Amino acid sequence: MSTHIAVEYTAGLAQGGGVGRYTRGLVAALLAQSGPETYTLVHARDVMPDTGSPLPPNARWRAWPFTQRQGAIFWHRLGLPVAAERFLGDVDVFFSPDFVLPPLKRARGVVTVHDLSFLAAPAFHEPSLRRYLAKAVARSVRRADHIFADSAFTKAELVRRLDVPSERISVVYPGVEPRFRPYDRDDPTDRAELEHVRALFGLDNPFILSVGTLEPRKNFDGLIRAYAHLVRSGDVRHELVIAGGRGWLNKDRELYALVDELGLGGQVLFLGYVDDEYLPALYNLADLFAFVSHYEGFGLPVLEALACGVPTVCTRTSSLPEVGGDVVLYVDDPHDTHAIAEALARGLEDETWRSHCRQAGPQQAARFTWEAAARQARAHLLGETQAERAAEGHT
Repeated sequence: MSTHIAVEYTAGLAQGGGVGRYTRGLVAALLAQSGPETYTLVHARDVMPDTGSPLPPNARWRAWPFTQRQGAIFWHRLGLPVAAERFLGDVDVFFSPDFVLPPLKRARGVVTVHDLSFLAAPAFHEPSLRRYLAKAVARSVRRADHIFADSAFTKAELVRRLDVPSERISVVYPGVEPRFRPYDRDDPTDRAELEHVRALFGLDNPFILSVGTLEPRKNFDGLIRAYAHLVRSGDVRHELVIAGGRGWLNKDRELYALVDELGLGGQVLFLGYVDDEYLPALYNLADLFAFVSHYEGFGLPVLEALACGVPTVCTRTSSLPEVGGDVVLYVDDPHDTHAIAEALARGLEDETWRSHCRQAGPQQAARFTWEAAARQARAHLLGETQAERAAEGHT
């Protein structure tokens, strides 16, 4: 008898950013490695899968009878004790890649917690979302039989802030897709894609790139102020390009106003949300990647930039040293705009370091694959269930 695993896949359909990409990457690798187990990918009824991309024979789609908002209210704001199996039937394991677990009657629950920024840095979140996550994630962590953390840093945060026993947490690092790679400018296909993306976004000049949702935690204001130091000193001919969708707490408006205040109009370009398909070429077009976040549970953009061989500057905060290793150029304090400016200047000028980063970046990134993440995740999803069946004399 095979193990039936239900996966809460709504984020994979509804979110373009980090959690959505994590869900898509990990689940695709799980399905590619699957054996006798079966999968139900369950989603809110207001987001629909692409039926043009068929699932393998041992997987199927299923919609909850409610929308995303209704499910959040029903299970996580009101905390109603209605088990997920009431809607799904018999399930052996329920896996949620997106912070929260519904009530479960018999199934083992596994949840991924990506970060605890809503507890560690509450000022970076809207009060209503912060209260929701603080309550719902704490409840889900208590409910879960096992927890996946994106990094050793996030695992330590779970132990420290939510008193979770260490043995209930596994570090499952996210991966990077093979399409994130250094482009060959002598290859006609690569060259054509680079020129297409350059023209699409109007990137006529050399540029420093940063990627992320326009929200306070990402410290784009610190990056812009540091860039302003370089412009005033006359040490940079590069534009600053920021790719990311609108976030919260009106951070996008504050950033636009800051650019005007610093007289950087035309030198700081906001691309908005950039579709996944354009990201590898966008990274490859950049002369330097900068990611000076205050707090990260992992830091996927740093991994993608390294995989593309882009010289990278980031802050030495939270999980980022786990991603960057000894390859990237670190800034110790995300509040220190002078230190960020100095790192940006060195990142553009130090050809010895830049050459090292172009070579060592893809090697560092190769340590993080979705295949490895899926092998580790699958072992936890199947392990206890198989052991229980063996103890009961089942095959």
